[in-house]
Amino acid sequence: MDFTDVSLTALRVFRAVAEQGTFTAAATSLGYTQSAVSRQIAAIERVAGTELLERRRGGVRLTAAGRVVMRRATTVLDEIEATARELSGLPAQSGTVRLGWFPSAGAVLLPRALAALRHTDPGLRVVGREASTPALVRALRAGSLDLALLSSAPPFRPPDTETPPLALQTLAERPLRLAVPAGHPLARGDFVDVADLRGQRWIAGPSSGEDRLMGVWPGLDERPEIAYTARDWLAKLHLVAAGFGLTTVPVTLAPAAPPGVRVLPVQGGPQELRRLLVARLPQPPSEPVTRVAAALRAAALDADTPTLPSSPP
Repeated sequence: MDFTDVSLTALRVFRAVAEQGTFTAAATSLGYTQSAVSRQIAAIERVAGTELLERRRGGVRLTAAGRVVMRRATTVLDEIEATARELSGLPAQSGTVRLGWFPSAGAVLLPRALAALRHTDPGLRVVGREASTPALVRALRAGSLDLALLSSAPPFRPPDTETPPLALQTLAERPLRLAVPAGHPLARGDFVDVADLRGQRWIAGPSSGEDRLMGVWPGLDERPEIAYTARDWLAKLHLVAAGFGLTTVPVTLAPAAPPGVRVLPVQGGPQELRRLLVARLPQPPSEPVTRVAAALRAAALDADTPTLPSSPP
């Protein structure tokens, strides 16, 4: 048996493991058991005659041979998907761009960019998914994404230490905001003093990476009281609207805040900035990738139009 006998299922599993970073996460994304994923990876490494994944504490990383297989597997799987579209009678596309984005970018910025592309480039197809910034970086490295919207917090380190470095463009650098229930005493003014955040209840995100308390104002000199933990931004904002606590939000999410929430700046401490980046591999981009990146940049500039804090209902 040689590598030409590798199944499409094995290639899909291999791509999922490379993108997700662990066998467990790949199994969850595919709806497989972890043992089934392990069997597929063992089979593809057996016919390759070498290890394709470097098993490390906390996850896996592609070996040199794994990068070769991943690059070719991505091409094969993309062609199979394109064939399926043609057979189903869908019109030909002028190009396909695989885009990834971190959760809050999908609420406002992404729909704006896609709506603009629908008018300017109706034949351009954008496909992709939401994921955490580390998962998006792995997918870029694996070759299964062309572009990714990433979030970065001070001290604004590179998103990974791999070489060559990813090509990064800063689309915006904006201050972090605070979402407050409209009936909360802190919602009476046009800003919140950082000293008044002591003793508050918080709606936080799951612990991950460097930002272990996403949703809690950074740098508080106390152990925060976490009322609820939610991964979804809309869920967090609705919990705020119901009066269960406060949460931090990127300023771009202000237009998506539901009734009953005020999105306010925080004063009295160091300014908390967040960068919005678009990332890709360092080789020259294709024309469709360039057009999607331009639409994202235009949407980010449009979102920079000054807005006043939302008013109580």
